[in-house]
Amino acid sequence: MILRKTLTALLLLAGVETQAQQTYCNPMNLDYGYTPIPNFSEWGRHRATADPVIVPFKGDFYLFSTNQWGYWHSPDLLNWTFVPRKFLKPWHKVYDELCAPAAWAMGDTLFVFGSTYTGDFPIWMSTNPKANVWTEALDSLGIGGWDPAFFPDDDGRLYMYNGSSNRYPLYGVEMDRKRFAPKGTRKEMYLLEDWRYGWQRFGEYNDNTFLDPFIEGAWMTKHNNKYYLQYGAPGTEFSGYADGVVVGETPLGPFTPQPDPVSYKPGGFARGAGHGATFQDNAGKWWHISTIAISVKNNFERRLGLWPAGFDKEGVMFCNTAFGDYPHYADQRFTGWMLLNYQRPVTVSSTLGAYLPNYAVDEDIKTYWSAATGNAGEWIQTDLGAVSTVHAVQINYADQDAEFLGKQTHIFHQYKLYRSTDGKKWHLLADKSRNRTDVPHDYIQLEKPLETRFLKLENVHMPTGKFAISGLRAFGKGHGAVPDTVKTFMVLRTEKDKRSAWLKWSPSSDAYAYNIYFGTHPEKLYNCIMVHGKNEYYFKGMDRTLPYYFRIEAVNENGVSPRSRVLKSE
Repeated sequence: MILRKTLTALLLLAGVETQAQQTYCNPMNLDYGYTPIPNFSEWGRHRATADPVIVPFKGDFYLFSTNQWGYWHSPDLLNWTFVPRKFLKPWHKVYDELCAPAAWAMGDTLFVFGSTYTGDFPIWMSTNPKANVWTEALDSLGIGGWDPAFFPDDDGRLYMYNGSSNRYPLYGVEMDRKRFAPKGTRKEMYLLEDWRYGWQRFGEYNDNTFLDPFIEGAWMTKHNNKYYLQYGAPGTEFSGYADGVVVGETPLGPFTPQPDPVSYKPGGFARGAGHGATFQDNAGKWWHISTIAISVKNNFERRLGLWPAGFDKEGVMFCNTAFGDYPHYADQRFTGWMLLNYQRPVTVSSTLGAYLPNYAVDEDIKTYWSAATGNAGEWIQTDLGAVSTVHAVQINYADQDAEFLGKQTHIFHQYKLYRSTDGKKWHLLADKSRNRTDVPHDYIQLEKPLETRFLKLENVHMPTGKFAISGLRAFGKGHGAVPDTVKTFMVLRTEKDKRSAWLKWSPSSDAYAYNIYFGTHPEKLYNCIMVHGKNEYYFKGMDRTLPYYFRIEAVNENGVSPRSRVLKSE
């Protein structure tokens, strides 16, 4: 099924001519399948995927992720075609179909392999994956491997990496390129060092209370003759789920860790940026796709996000997640369009139990408002507080009383979006009442920005369950002043555990959020934490052996304050 979404959640230049002002917004607006696993849905049936891989192949892009019963392809990362396919053999009686898949291209052939420890999963190959034409390159890979990744080097050699454990490291081995047999014995690549790197500690706040952290999701990228082995940690359930990287001169190491994660997004609406893959588009720009955590109806309730990535002149790999769930231009620049309705007044047609209206505007994908029914005519209205310039709207649906298990290919959402300056006289802003596509995170960029104060979303059709919204998000610019520079920013880091610090600052009465930038070099503050509604943050993600540098900025609907001066913490 072809997903044609007006200015969808994923617009890249990708070497294709596009309008200069096109934008995208995470989470990616894909037709995610529902969990196919019955005991994973006991708290409610829900959409779920994770562990994504995007592989450029013959000018197009192929996306594989966990338990989707197929894959997507796109010429430009704008229009996606879903191809239904199950890669397990008929006698595999398991629900976990293609889990944490490996995908790679060699020459004119695309290869796919799924996680397995039993050694009886085939390696599939195709020279025409658009047409869903696949054959077995190998009947079964005897050595197996959970969370596998294959890396074809430019010297013609092939390597495999795998591992998913809180006891064992990632492993790597050279593979015979033709027979797909290991050449020698696998080697240990990297084991987590949470005693040193605070962000690797298990737990929502890196508390490391009852489990050791997990390392998983290997991925290899080569850049300027260096090898960047990426890995996910400390657990997919958490907002701090991230991808780290170790760097070496050869594909099998030895490796030196970068102290901070590469992709890291512990704050904001959509949190988590672990277990992913790095690739280049057709224009040569680097991107990193990874997993976003929801983990409400099940720990493995998740989505996908796409982040700009790259390498600095010293070879440090980085990923930009600052304002990562706000609209960005296709060339990776932030639009500067701010969230206009954080915690603003909401009115609704009805409410189901404790799923309260303001959960739709609290900037937390884990919470949601639900109407009492899924009937046409249910609605939610948000007040921006004042007439503002609106550029885009994102509609994030939640799963409440969904009925599906597994991938659905013929479902769709339909709605109407209205605007008003006074809350009385309404004008149609977007009419999706004839839409026939599945758009769980629909993103609408307006052809021209407009002035309005109220937005109303009216349900026409839900694919299943109640009309439920985790985020009705309006983006643009307010007409007031940006916040002042944050005052008295301080970092309290004790000798007891230098992985951790207590960050405090003077609250700003005109800010709804703050961005904290940090790193181990004053000019390389690549990671960002967005904090809403508080003037403190307990940060437990530091390398205990290094000094850290911090800056903070305040955020409101009108824009962003100047950043504070760089603060050093020994």
